Amino acid sequence: MVMTGPEYARQLRQLLPPGLAWNLDEGSNLRKFLEGMADELSRADGRAADLLRELDPRTTVELLTDWETALGLPDACVPAGQTIQQRRSAVVAKYTSLGGQSRQFYIDLAAALGYTITITEFRPFRAGISVAGDPLTNGDWIFAWQVNAPETTIFEFRAGQSTAGEPLRNWGNDELECAISAVKPAHTEVLFAYG
Repeated sequence: MVMTGPEYARQLRQLLPPGLAWNLDEGSNLRKFLEGMADELSRADGRAADLLRELDPRTTVELLTDWETALGLPDACVPAGQTIQQRRSAVVAKYTSLGGQSRQFYIDLAAALGYTITITEFRPFRAGISVAGDPLTNGDWIFAWQVNAPETTIFEFRAGQSTAGEPLRNWGNDELECAISAVKPAHTEVLFAYG
């Protein structure tokens, strides 16, 4: 919690030794000096609290560009000119991504970018394992999987996350396709289905 100027001024007055030499009457030069110091201490305390907020990529505002630089953003999947909210989501996705090949890894990656997806895995038809009604597919389908997403994902303006001058709505799925294609296993084929 950030202390206010009057709270700091009260503390500074209490730190002075007792005695007649310290004139702390309202309007005295010493009291004005302490109040001026207190305002600056409160400002510095507030900026320290801001720094704690900036250390977390989910809440950063002032250091967003530094986070992007450290993580190599914007890149081919995260084009320049995005909203603050989209840029922050891209930073969080890249920062928290440890890699993986599970369904949940790709679902979490998409969620970090603001998309809700499901994944369908395919398998080739095998006698004795497959049943009537299963699609007849060849052996290559073992390396294919499908990302199912809404036809259009809308990013809405959010108070506290977006800034003045940004559009109230922004949509598109290009970032999703690029991000998943960039981290998919090289031997697999990913298909994207919308709607």
